[in-house]
Amino acid sequence: MEGNRRGVTTHVPGEYVHRADPADIIPTGWTQLQENRFSVSARWPASHPFFSPVAGVRHDPVLVAETIRQTTMLVAHAELGVPLDDQFVMWSVFYDADPDALAVDGLSSDIQVDVVCSDATTRRGRLRELRVSMALTRDGRLLGTGGGEARCTSALAYRRMRGERMDALGRPVPLIPGVAPHLVGRERSEDVVLGPGTRPGQWQLRINTAHTTLFRRPNDHVPGMVLLEAARQAATITLGNPAYLPTALDTSFSRYVELDSPCWIEAETVAGPDPSTTTVRVSGHQDGTPVFVSMLTSPTREPAVASTGLDRRLAG
Repeated sequence: MEGNRRGVTTHVPGEYVHRADPADIIPTGWTQLQENRFSVSARWPASHPFFSPVAGVRHDPVLVAETIRQTTMLVAHAELGVPLDDQFVMWSVFYDADPDALAVDGLSSDIQVDVVCSDATTRRGRLRELRVSMALTRDGRLLGTGGGEARCTSALAYRRMRGERMDALGRPVPLIPGVAPHLVGRERSEDVVLGPGTRPGQWQLRINTAHTTLFRRPNDHVPGMVLLEAARQAATITLGNPAYLPTALDTSFSRYVELDSPCWIEAETVAGPDPSTTTVRVSGHQDGTPVFVSMLTSPTREPAVASTGLDRRLAG
């Protein structure tokens, strides 16, 4: 399917963003503006069992990261010639969002994403690595900026690289007990991705392969989205704030997280130059080796919520 170069809205196929459930597909269309620049329309879900609003008043900021991830895949598959069966991995992702622009009430759910691709490397005529930078707007207002680095590996090369690890594809993983949902800002136990650790400030990654959003298809390793959620939940429990709002995130992944070995998550607050924000550093280790590190920043004080018609109705 071609992009909407003529300005015609395109319904994005799920395989372009590696999503099967239409409710999980964020991009709604795309236009190529220049050789390396694209405009992508998107829509954030008004209600979603996983991407639910924080404290009921602001969109989940991690939707920015998911929008970046899906937009990168869409452009790579639809316009840059990456085959649909290639293994697509985001090795880094970052964003900086405006908390006021995340308000749920009074604004549309339509998002416009301006995408610039750079530092592309190819091998035998096929895209292998790519850097993206994006600006997201909502109702004409800058919502946030972000980007990341992606790597594409052919299906054959990936199977050769992973070897016996491919045997884990679709294999059930024992589900360990999770921490209480309210401690990590969740309502449903199935959305908890942290289990108790062996000491304070440490948790074991809880892998629920039956979760249809976090594990959208059988996988031979833990998806990066699960690790992003683990970082957010670890920061939430560290700060003791169920309404935690990570308005900025910077995450880098150093290797795949395997399904058959415990992955330990650790978190600590770190000093920053801006007293109006608080930063938590979250890291993951598996078999004694670092697998990812994430820096999450939030307003030190919860941002005020403008009075809305909904507020007045509740007050009345």
